[in-house]
Amino acid sequence: MKEFKYTIHGSVYKVEIVNEEKNSIQLEVNGTPYSVEIERQEKAKSVVTRPAAAPVTSQGAPVVAQSKPKSPGGAVKSPLPGVILDINVKVGDQVKIGSKLLVLEAMKMENTISSDRDGKVLEIKVDKGASVLEGADLVIIG
Repeated sequence: MKEFKYTIHGSVYKVEIVNEEKNSIQLEVNGTPYSVEIERQEKAKSVVTRPAAAPVTSQGAPVVAQSKPKSPGGAVKSPLPGVILDINVKVGDQVKIGSKLLVLEAMKMENTISSDRDGKVLEIKVDKGASVLEGADLVIIG
């Protein structure tokens, strides 16, 4: 049986998954049983193609692909559910890619959340001690 604890808008919810079968899940939220139907999307098939020969520079060295930097502006999101332990920036701070924004505790481990773009901290969407879900906006950088 899987157990989770979520805090949503200040209310604590203890969620226990009792049974899971294909598209149906039996769970309890704070002791109240629920039956939940899940719509699962088919996973897209990926096609991998390989070039006949890897590209090389004029000196014969292999060409290394450069990843594009993120476009300026946007939210840094929580990669997993957890609790905010520390916030290392404040509104108005200038940050660069890799700057330490905050510390998130998840599964009894501290995870440093770093900036994925250069810019200015426009808004901090969480408080120290807050529980967050995966995908939640943490910091807005513009």
